[in-house]
Amino acid sequence: MSVVSKPVKEITNIQTLGALKKSGYQHRSIKEEIRQNLIAKLRNKENSFPGIQGYEDSVIPDVETALLSKHNILFLGLRGQAKTRMARLMTELLDEYIPVVDGSEINDDPLYPVSKYAKDLIAEQGDATPIGWLHRSQRYGEKLATPDVSVADLIGDVDPIKAANLKLTFADERVIHYGIIPKSNRSIFVINELPDLQARIQVALFNILEEGDVQIRGFKLRLPLDILFVFTANPEDYTNRGSIVTPLKDRIESQILTHYPKDLETALSITEQEAGIEKEQLEKVKISDMVKRLIEQVAFEARSSEFVDKKSGVSARLTISAFENAVSAAERRAIINHEKETQVWITDLIGIIPSITGKIELVYEGEQEGPFQVAMNLLDKSIRSQFIQYFPNPDTLKKRARPKQEAGPKEENPYKPIISWFDKGNSLNLLFNTKDQDRILQLYKVDGLQALVKKYFKGANEKEAALLMEFVLHGLASFSMISKKVIEGKIEFKDLMGSMLNLGATSSFSEEDFDGEDFS
Repeated sequence: MSVVSKPVKEITNIQTLGALKKSGYQHRSIKEEIRQNLIAKLRNKENSFPGIQGYEDSVIPDVETALLSKHNILFLGLRGQAKTRMARLMTELLDEYIPVVDGSEINDDPLYPVSKYAKDLIAEQGDATPIGWLHRSQRYGEKLATPDVSVADLIGDVDPIKAANLKLTFADERVIHYGIIPKSNRSIFVINELPDLQARIQVALFNILEEGDVQIRGFKLRLPLDILFVFTANPEDYTNRGSIVTPLKDRIESQILTHYPKDLETALSITEQEAGIEKEQLEKVKISDMVKRLIEQVAFEARSSEFVDKKSGVSARLTISAFENAVSAAERRAIINHEKETQVWITDLIGIIPSITGKIELVYEGEQEGPFQVAMNLLDKSIRSQFIQYFPNPDTLKKRARPKQEAGPKEENPYKPIISWFDKGNSLNLLFNTKDQDRILQLYKVDGLQALVKKYFKGANEKEAALLMEFVLHGLASFSMISKKVIEGKIEFKDLMGSMLNLGATSSFSEEDFDGEDFS
């Protein structure tokens, strides 16, 4: 058994170089270490990247292949595609502990020291050289590439104070203050948004990747660093903000393309896994599978919308924050109304608009429409797309010309009683902050609404049926069979033609039409 596989107590008892040699420890590079541990996981059919969903048949096999090849990796994909998370999970493929020369800034291996400090210490103390143990969680370095990042930040620089204190010339290795890359020796090091790094800084990485040389202030330092490099980049960056210089890209052996969830089921699982819903919220607020799907559908609609910049992408963070906001909107309403429990209604989805507007980049046409209007449009499209998964498609039921000779009974429109109720001049106002029971009573006023839901969902309880009734109204509005207007504090449903001709204000209504309605 390798020393790094021994129990922690046994490892911590090994405190000198001599004891480490007797334990049978052998030096191996980080890429070899990851390779061997990955092989063990694959043989045992263990998940190499737990928590990553939707990549099982695409990205993960590519990453595993690259790691088995001991390659540095470039993740290329739009924002919110788990690129950095994949890199961070690679630490789980490292040994739990590795030995280091005690006091070394760059995690020198006691059997393979590379820094002058470690070499001198071992030469002086031999087998009595003290060693420490580094946990895998400490073997990860990360840097966001920004235009102000310097060579000194990444690689290091001469420290004049250290030179003065030690009375050394600037040509002496001991006066160097190491940057984040040398300090990540024997670790995984990630540079996010690589194209944002200035070209001259990218050039400084050439020798580190290939030859292991470090050049600081005019002199070359031979420092064979042992690092697995992982880079991330957005394809948009290649044209808008910068590029990866060709020689550097040539030295990154594997480029792996990431992607968004390909189906709604995967997207749902990711959102539920990542959403930060409090326990007390889960106890107070119920959210149906239908509403979850409506929220998820918004991202799919945004990715195909003519108003949204496809090059920028639509992050999975949109649906995660939208899910959180939907639950919180329902929770807020329940708190205001002193209700012990509630559910997320379709009307509550107005609360996810801030999650949408902050997560999409608009093209010129979208800017002309305005972020709020685009977000509302995406929500309506989501309702339209999901509606036909639960109820008959209104488009196939709309009146159309039929040949006179056509025989057989005409297909009955199940929405006719509902539409007729609105055509008679009736309207329905659903207040955002109304109590659940009041909302249910309002929905039951619409002729044919309850009967329609009961026909297609016989087993639904009162609240489930009411939610489906509300969904029908929003669905019919999205198919332009009735009108829907979002006014401050409420959503108003009316007949389509009357709304188009703006006849609502001049029509004559009886008291019964307003009975129980709150227009404040």
